[in-house]
Amino acid sequence: GIFAYLNYRVPRTRKEVFETLVKGLQRLEYRGYDSAGIAVDGQGKDVKDCSICLIKKKGKVKALDEELYKQDTLDLEAELDTHFGIAHTRWATHGEPSALNSHPHRSDKTNEFVVIHNGIITNYKELKKYLETKGYEFESETDTEVIPKLIKYVYDNRERDDISFSTLVERVIQQLEGAFALVFKSSHYPGEAVATRRGSPLLIGVRSKYELSTQHIPIQYNSGHLKKEIIENCKKSSRTGPTSCLQSEGIAEAVEYYFASDASAIIEHTNKVIYLEDDDIAAVTAGKLSIHRMKRSAGEDPVRAIQTLQMELQQIMKGNFKAFMQKEIFEQPESVVNTMRGRICFDSNIVVLGGLKDHLKEIKRCRRLIMIGCGTSFHAAVATRQILEELTELPVMVELASDFLDRNTPVFRDDVCFFISQSGETADTLMALRYCKDRGALTVGITNTVGSSISRDTVCGVHINAGPEIGVASTKAYTSQFVALIMFGLMMSEDRISLLKRREEIINGLRSLPVHIKEVLAVDDKIKNIANELYKQRSLLVMGRGFNYATCLEGALKIKEITYMHSEGILAGELKHGPLALIDKHMPVIMIIMRDACYSKCQNALQQVTARQGRPIILCCQDDTESTKNAYRTIELPHTVDCLQGILSVIPLQLLSFHLAVMRGYDVDCPRNLAKSVTVE
Repeated sequence: GIFAYLNYRVPRTRKEVFETLVKGLQRLEYRGYDSAGIAVDGQGKDVKDCSICLIKKKGKVKALDEELYKQDTLDLEAELDTHFGIAHTRWATHGEPSALNSHPHRSDKTNEFVVIHNGIITNYKELKKYLETKGYEFESETDTEVIPKLIKYVYDNRERDDISFSTLVERVIQQLEGAFALVFKSSHYPGEAVATRRGSPLLIGVRSKYELSTQHIPIQYNSGHLKKEIIENCKKSSRTGPTSCLQSEGIAEAVEYYFASDASAIIEHTNKVIYLEDDDIAAVTAGKLSIHRMKRSAGEDPVRAIQTLQMELQQIMKGNFKAFMQKEIFEQPESVVNTMRGRICFDSNIVVLGGLKDHLKEIKRCRRLIMIGCGTSFHAAVATRQILEELTELPVMVELASDFLDRNTPVFRDDVCFFISQSGETADTLMALRYCKDRGALTVGITNTVGSSISRDTVCGVHINAGPEIGVASTKAYTSQFVALIMFGLMMSEDRISLLKRREEIINGLRSLPVHIKEVLAVDDKIKNIANELYKQRSLLVMGRGFNYATCLEGALKIKEITYMHSEGILAGELKHGPLALIDKHMPVIMIIMRDACYSKCQNALQQVTARQGRPIILCCQDDTESTKNAYRTIELPHTVDCLQGILSVIPLQLLSFHLAVMRGYDVDCPRNLAKSVTVE
């Protein structure tokens, strides 16, 4: 996670700067958390002679915070009128978690240039080899370290002394391949910041007591030789005339800028943000923000607007819960209502998804639907495939994004491709989106993050409105994605007389869904008791079929993610084809048996399990005596329409995984080796 803070003519003590940077990192900690680091100005009295001080630490942000106050060389009470500090939490991709491998990375022993990076540089080996031949020494195992070394190389070989910081960055990113969000700091450019992105999210928050000069920042399209003039104009730009830069209109032009990979780190400081697009270069010079691009492409927006975040601080706070994941599980009665709000009229049975309505005719004419996602988002597609096939009468393909790309899957102009992602930044899903766009398919985004790459790059889409999800293991986003896809099916089948009764049944099910979810959450204590029996086990099987197969996959994934137990979701119809060999009295089995079209088939599977001394824990409907008599333990759930039952049956498995993780002594919100937003392939 990236966080950086620039205060221009807003006096802050070094301690306050540290506190701001650390708080920003803590808000981002769910994105990656095996090490953290910070870069601030050193002890020099004047901003002009400041060296850069780097502090890096393996472990959580808390470990870095403690390390900061052990720095006896830094005066914490020193007041800094203008200062730029950068900070980063790392999720290891190249090189093990260590202080040396953590960010910020530096250009040389004197820290002339330092950089923080999210993403992966795919051509780093070639760059590293080249820079080593030029005498640059590398100290870490990371791909990121080539970036500060490369900018130092460009700076050392500059054609003139007054070259601007953003020109250097522009030259560097032309050499980089892969995905990145980058923020640069340099002792040669004190008080200046440069940030850029390609394929990895980055936004800038702006705060000032005074009015800002503009709400729309025009993009400067310029080759290197023009760049210096623009920077100079920014330095001189009159406060009255039109400006190509964003600045404060107040006394001394006092302003603060926050750079972050996620809005959750910025919201407590300001709700005014600018989302950067791929290949934008944002530079702050003398307190003025300008945005540059190398060249202009047809149809692209020539301005970046300041947007107002709708998120509120309490949404990203834990409240009275032990963990964000627990809070998010218990928020589901509200989050599914938010997904439906303003979109379903329960009186007239009309469903309108505003983001899709203009493209509905085109979608109805398509020859197939392709649903693409990773992890939990993929399971949301599996969960709704059957009902979408029924309501749209179209073939529905469900694809894991990475496999979809590996196979070079044939995609045609009359296909409609759905890209499902909580963050809207999932690298594999984004790559699949670009692949489908290039082949002329209509692209639809289903995301939970306004302004994310997927929401911007798709033609149309649905924002699921589940609210910020901080816990790495997705819970409320899954149920909201589920509801959003069901609503899409209802919208597609509105004019089908033959489906009138079925639609009515589903819409009534959606109306009572929040009440049913509350009933399921009320059995939390019973689930905790079952967890108490299971938490020492090594393995756990989850079995079901039909509409509940996706629940098995998703429940098993939750257990894997946060309890580190081996867990497998098994299609009950496949039991005789291998998995039955695993069943004995020691193997815990969870079976999902609901009163739907597969009920009698699930009962057959139950008989096979009990015949092998299996002791099944059964999720079943209330008053299902048939299932209860063969169960070792039961969790009874309210009965709803078959295609929505998966929303109710997944919640006990979410709760079970939570309690198992707590009992096993693990950090629920930050499972090892995982990060919330997977922005690398």
